[in-house]
Amino acid sequence: MGLFKRANDALGINGFTNNSGTTDNHLTTHGSDWYWAVTAVMAVSTAAIIGLAFTIPQRKRLFHYITAAITMVASIAYFSMASNLGWAAIAVEFSRPGNHLVSGNMRQIFYVRYIDWFVTTPLLLLDLLLTAGLPTPTILYTILLDEIMVVTGLIGALVKSSYKFGYFAFGCAAFFGVAYNVVIQGRLHANALSPKVGQTFLICGVWTISLWFLYPIAWGLAEGGNVISSDSEAIFYGILDVLAKPGFAVLLLWGHRNIDPAELGLHIREPGDIANPSTHTANGEKARNGTDGTQTTTTTDNTNNV
Repeated sequence: MGLFKRANDALGINGFTNNSGTTDNHLTTHGSDWYWAVTAVMAVSTAAIIGLAFTIPQRKRLFHYITAAITMVASIAYFSMASNLGWAAIAVEFSRPGNHLVSGNMRQIFYVRYIDWFVTTPLLLLDLLLTAGLPTPTILYTILLDEIMVVTGLIGALVKSSYKFGYFAFGCAAFFGVAYNVVIQGRLHANALSPKVGQTFLICGVWTISLWFLYPIAWGLAEGGNVISSDSEAIFYGILDVLAKPGFAVLLLWGHRNIDPAELGLHIREPGDIANPSTHTANGEKARNGTDGTQTTTTTDNTNNV
């Protein structure tokens, strides 16, 4: 039986001291095991989404590729956290010596989690807002607000003093801007396209924004207030990420099964659809000048269009 027994040695191998210092308020093997489980979920989800993409025409794969990128980046981030890497030891603002789970004064903060969010949350919003057919400027502005939300969350997590909650407030304000553009603007545009687009967007949009409202709570209990242990933090964020990424992927791709990208204003060609530009030019000249080179005028009877 010893041949088949394999322990999780990540914490022993990588330790709790790095360039930022030593943490005494950190992950345990139970938390690391959970992170490995989430890594597997993200990796399997990525493989499944890529596999599904190859069962449909290339012009309909855009949302599969974007969504697979989300889970792929998340799997790398969770691999890092499971391996006890990608963290900094940060002095806590709220010391809790009476609680042995969070009694240490140097909390382990996984900055790799924020790198994950910096990459994946804009992609997730891109999935949503392209589905709604929102104008490009609105999409770009929403993504900017999202990046502000993630970056301020990271800065707040790395700050010891109460000023961390100033960054938390900036992040929440940015989040409300994101939520407005998704819930209000996105819904209006999606409903204007078609009922099936509106329904898909409603399901995915409500799912996403509802889950995202829970992330500030997790931040306040973990990096912000030092209320819950690093293992509890791992479970809280892990459940949210599984629901917000692979769970979102299931809802989005199922909804898109009967939606043509052209309905969303996305005109993507198959390789065989690319025409010869010179042929178009020659045909255009013939249409304008006639076959003998003389100028012709074409009129259109619009009687049937009235």
